[in-house]
Amino acid sequence: MKLSRRHAMTLGAAAMGAAALPRLGRADVTLGAATLTTVSDGSLVLPGSFIFDPMPQEELASVLAPFDQSRDRLEPECNLAIYRDGTNTVLFDVGSGPDFMPSAGKLTAGLDAAGLTPEDVTHVVFTHAHPDHIWGLLDEFDDPLFYDSTYMMGRAEWDYWWNPETVNTIGDERAAFAVGAKRRMEIIEDQVELFDDGQEILPGIMAMASYGHTPGHMAFELRSGSDAALVVGDAIGNHHVAFARPGWESGSDQDMTTAAQNRMRLLDRLASEKMYLVGFHLPNGGIGRAEQKDSGFRFVQDG
Repeated sequence: MKLSRRHAMTLGAAAMGAAALPRLGRADVTLGAATLTTVSDGSLVLPGSFIFDPMPQEELASVLAPFDQSRDRLEPECNLAIYRDGTNTVLFDVGSGPDFMPSAGKLTAGLDAAGLTPEDVTHVVFTHAHPDHIWGLLDEFDDPLFYDSTYMMGRAEWDYWWNPETVNTIGDERAAFAVGAKRRMEIIEDQVELFDDGQEILPGIMAMASYGHTPGHMAFELRSGSDAALVVGDAIGNHHVAFARPGWESGSDQDMTTAAQNRMRLLDRLASEKMYLVGFHLPNGGIGRAEQKDSGFRFVQDG
């Protein structure tokens, strides 16, 4: 499924009604001597077709029914992970900022709710460069919000959005994504550190390629002592179909086949190792675990 200009206008108008009620949910877990917290950037309002169109429609209704999830409209939370080890305060992604969707771009309020300010963030690490993950680099005055931070992005993701041909090949419906990403990347060019799959980018944080949602999408394994968690970004994009039918292709992914393969791989590992995961668009703060259920999985949260 492609996000058309008409879809973008529809979801933007729908989001206006939700903008006055930002979701500021958060969650916390302890990992050894470190803490993992999520803060909210609000939520998105999307047409269901954006995700559901490529899926087997005759089976989709039965998968969605237990979640009371409409096929017509999605309102996913936007949860940004913060990892604190006593030395570094690492923020994964920066949200939408003021220019993408009225119901999102609430990161400063989310940080405040967690007792943090942008100045407390030592490192900003990107899973990928879609608008709801990178446009929050700039505040309403077009100044960098995290001006003292070190920025980190996977080399493959950086190269994809930096390539001047991307805006011409990504499709008209996503051309604005490419323009917006490139503009923000130009601002942080002198402050960014690039990394590769399997690299320990900071103490206790290892990059894991999870390509498909974007060409260079990264997940991150966080490990402190014997405890571990995975920040999965949009590699696992919702709590219903992505878990129950991880092999189904999703219209939100740029390479749907590769994304489905990596989603299944991540869920297999999460379930077998009983690790915590943080999903950017998962509910109630986004922290939980994956458990096997029937031929798929389910998302479970404490309490």
